[in-house]
Amino acid sequence: MDITINPFITSGKIPAELFCDRKEETKTLIRKMISGANIVLMSPRRVGKTQLIYHCFDKPVIKDNYIVFFVDILKTSSIQEFTYELGKSVFNTLASKGQKMQKLALATMKSLIGNITIDPMTSLPVFGLAIGNIQNPSYSLEEIFKTLEFAGKKCIVAIDEFQQITNYPEKNIEATLRTQMQKVTNVQFIFAGSERRLLEEMFLDSARPFYNSADIQSLEILEEDKYTDFVNYHFSTNERKIDSDSISYVYHLFEGNTYYNQKTFREAYAQTPKGSVCKLDIIKNSISLMIKEADHHYSELLSRLTLPQKELLYAIAHDGHARQITSGAFIRRHHLTSASSVQQAIKKLLSTGLITSSIGEYYVADQLMYLWLTGYKA
Repeated sequence: MDITINPFITSGKIPAELFCDRKEETKTLIRKMISGANIVLMSPRRVGKTQLIYHCFDKPVIKDNYIVFFVDILKTSSIQEFTYELGKSVFNTLASKGQKMQKLALATMKSLIGNITIDPMTSLPVFGLAIGNIQNPSYSLEEIFKTLEFAGKKCIVAIDEFQQITNYPEKNIEATLRTQMQKVTNVQFIFAGSERRLLEEMFLDSARPFYNSADIQSLEILEEDKYTDFVNYHFSTNERKIDSDSISYVYHLFEGNTYYNQKTFREAYAQTPKGSVCKLDIIKNSISLMIKEADHHYSELLSRLTLPQKELLYAIAHDGHARQITSGAFIRRHHLTSASSVQQAIKKLLSTGLITSSIGEYYVADQLMYLWLTGYKA
């Protein structure tokens, strides 16, 4: 049995030798970190911003000179949950740095230590706090940032899907966070996100608290020729071949989306024995298998939508990139009820992330879900 490690990784940190290009983006991001800047890193979903951050954090110039933290707040819906995720990341990271850092965290994060336990396997403190235990998020946030200030080493905190804070029900969230972040002098922040419009409003609108507080860096899709070279190299290095047309087919089908490119080639690689050629039929079979595996998940998502929301979702999927969705022409073409019902439905679809928008266009955020909605045929 061939037990060669599959080079097309789709989860966890990607080793440097399996990381595809992004050389210029890596240089730029590291240069901004070293210069002391806060950074807004924007990209469409699943294009690789999270992996780029991890990739930069693993470079010696960053790893040896900074304490780095990564917080994903995509699934948070309140300042309590934000505080929980940030506190957990800070505590667990510092707890792994030795007793001095453990004592610092325990001494400064007093409102969060009630549920700290000791892992019998590692003898390290474990952050066991429940979200409901955070009674005063503002006070706990102040403690967390004070802990970072006293860390004795420069810190970089990356907050993924930062635009999520605009959905929190509490008032003045941006002002609260900006005030706390301004107090620390040895901490830089990377505000990563996939909703360009929301991030630009937060950081480029002079009326908003985060105005001009960070450098903007956009991450675009990988160039086709660079990704083609990457795929060819890893197939050939592992005694396999792949048709260039097959690579191009996947790249354009998923519009350059790094995650689905990688997932497709991961499956296709697994289906291609050593000494064989991966042809288009294997690629299409791989995609069909991915759609089949996702069927239950997508069906569950649709079950939570109202009929007008489902109808609009299918209408946008049908057009691919839909424009003027409240126009009479769009409504008549897709047999929708009214402009007002479309306006209500699009709010829900945008808030759940099923639909995204850019420059007046609306489209299904998840390319695999788009294929599922439109009935992809191998």
